[in-house]
Amino acid sequence: MSMPSKQKKQKNASLRLQDPHLEREKLKYDNPLPSREFVIQLLTEQGVPLWPDELAQMLDIKKDEFRYFERRLQAMERSGEIIINRKGAICVAEKLELIKCKVSGHRDGYGFAIPEEAGVEDIFLSEREMHKVLHGDRVMVSITGTDKRGRNEGRIVEVLERAVQKLVGRIYLSRGVWLMVAEDKRINQDILIEPGGEGGAQHGQVVIVEISSQPDSYRQPIGRVVDILGNYADPGMEIEIALRQHDLPHVFSDAAVEQAQETPKKVRKSDHKGREDLRELPLVTIDSETARDFDDAVFAERVDNGYRLVVAIADVSHYVKPGDALDQDAVERGTSVYFPRRVIPMLPEALSNGICSLNPDVERLCMVCDMQISAKGEVKQYRFYPAVMQSKARLTYNAVWDWLQHGSDHPMLPNLQTLYSLFKVLLAAREERGAIEFDSTETQMVFNESGKIDKIVPVVRNDAHRLIEECMLAANVCAADFLLKHEHPCLFRVHEGPTPEKLENLNTYLKLVGLALGGGETPTAKDYAKLAEQIHGRPDAPVLQTMLLRSMQQALYSPDNIGHFGLAYDAYTHFTSPIRRYPDLLVHRSIKAVLAGRHYKAGKWSQLGEHCSMTERRADDASRDVESWLKTYYMRDKIGEVFTGEISAVTSFGVFVLLDGIYVEGLLHISELGKDYFHYRKDIQAIIGEKSGARYQLGSRLTVKVVRADLESSRIDFVLVPEFEAAAEAKPAAKKKRKVS
Repeated sequence: MSMPSKQKKQKNASLRLQDPHLEREKLKYDNPLPSREFVIQLLTEQGVPLWPDELAQMLDIKKDEFRYFERRLQAMERSGEIIINRKGAICVAEKLELIKCKVSGHRDGYGFAIPEEAGVEDIFLSEREMHKVLHGDRVMVSITGTDKRGRNEGRIVEVLERAVQKLVGRIYLSRGVWLMVAEDKRINQDILIEPGGEGGAQHGQVVIVEISSQPDSYRQPIGRVVDILGNYADPGMEIEIALRQHDLPHVFSDAAVEQAQETPKKVRKSDHKGREDLRELPLVTIDSETARDFDDAVFAERVDNGYRLVVAIADVSHYVKPGDALDQDAVERGTSVYFPRRVIPMLPEALSNGICSLNPDVERLCMVCDMQISAKGEVKQYRFYPAVMQSKARLTYNAVWDWLQHGSDHPMLPNLQTLYSLFKVLLAAREERGAIEFDSTETQMVFNESGKIDKIVPVVRNDAHRLIEECMLAANVCAADFLLKHEHPCLFRVHEGPTPEKLENLNTYLKLVGLALGGGETPTAKDYAKLAEQIHGRPDAPVLQTMLLRSMQQALYSPDNIGHFGLAYDAYTHFTSPIRRYPDLLVHRSIKAVLAGRHYKAGKWSQLGEHCSMTERRADDASRDVESWLKTYYMRDKIGEVFTGEISAVTSFGVFVLLDGIYVEGLLHISELGKDYFHYRKDIQAIIGEKSGARYQLGSRLTVKVVRADLESSRIDFVLVPEFEAAAEAKPAAKKKRKVS
């Protein structure tokens, strides 16, 4: 080697040693590579894109290190730090003014790039750009200008990560070519099936396709059938589709099944160690008639100037340990998912309906929140402890409410009457606190023998439901307070108040109807509750309640306690349902750790919070999809029938109408509103005719005819019926109180 070459080598070696993160990399790797930050620093200092060989030479990357160095560069590209252009040169992403985004598709073919950086506006993606990607892909986008509506419009420069590997949909044979239409309408492209890849599927069947070739500017995605689910109208098919479409884990791992089978079927004597004995305490469970898992039991008694309330919760954490097979499956699922007539449980049945279910007359392990509550409904003191219990009865809401109203010779009635007295005290405290409560209608589907809806009926909630709710709320608040006092991390259930933008929209609407929300720029839950009470009984009360609900944000899980706006609590968490919610299981572990003088390390709490919030939304979305499909199927034999209803939502493309009596919602498209130019007014939630002045507003009453019930899109379409053809209005539906969870 010539002298200049040796000097260059030494210079490069010394450059590599200048990496400010070298010591950190040495802790992670035996043979550390240059850090990501140092690679970005060098690229930035050079001021021009570099070839991989150039960069490797600058950093003295040895021959046996080069493949690992390439992997690091590929990882940096996936994370959006660098871009490797078409010629293969490495560019700093920030220099190219690219934005890291996630693609959100629309059923009409276009889409949006949602920036991962908070506070950056969404970027419109044309149908042509969407041909390069599928919904959910992570991409780098450059802004190319603005569209006619003033939105930023973008171009996809690089795909960082492909989100879709498998899809559920229907397969069709068209002109000798097999293709699959995805059930997820946000994926607008048909998937071409590779020759011989139909796997024996028949035209129109529901299949799962694995993507073998992702889309780009010039070609559609290509895939092959890996599973045939069956025919579209088969009973239960809507659930099978939803499970795959929302990527819901629904098959327990072999290891979890084995662990569940090995879990004791009965409480052992050795399990009593370190637990208080509550087997003689008359604890009872109160649930719906169809409930199969019982994770909470209650007992109340009168004490000096107040009450003692005992809330016993199934001790799932005794059987599901951090990191074991059951725990891994549980955290992946995050929550149980409830479909009409079917549940996808978070834990196997041996636990959820067996040893962890507080069934009557059998010993069960529990975690207890034992509270002393004043006559004004204030929790004066509380205590958490592990116990062994034996439920004295499995009661139902309807039976309990009937006994409380009309009496009974059931031995548990005196205890229930005490619970009911306590409930009234807690309810008064709730009203004083200012928790938000709205009137709304909840429904239940009644099925026929073929598994389809026979009818949809309103659910009548009574004070027995609310009694249990108040007991659970009290225990959840104590759990949050306990962990805060002991400075132990957990996942709080947090709910923020309205954003400035949402508050402005709400106040604008309220002004139009002569109302005002108190609190100025920072309203409290009490201000909301006061307004909710003020509008009670008004003809437009449902509309106003909808506006109030929409102004608030979604509740979620977070390690940072910011309080619960809707319930008007300074701190709140979920403690009472560890059988079906993973955050509750985490709270149990944290409480146990404090009681034992230990510290429970669950990993990164913020990531757990995001994951549990996601699994909750995923479950809700899947359940909603299944209900929509079932309702659409239910309406197929009602095409041509006339119904009265109320506008439940207003959009730029029409209004949604909720039908009286049958509780089904459908679309009245803007083109069906009449011969006029109609304009959407978001501020007043209305569509108004330019010439006629006809107004279709949230809450307006209409008479409509069912003209379409499309199963593939789960969409029901209506047309307006002239007044002289209108049928008589149906009776209004029963109302219930809705709480913010």
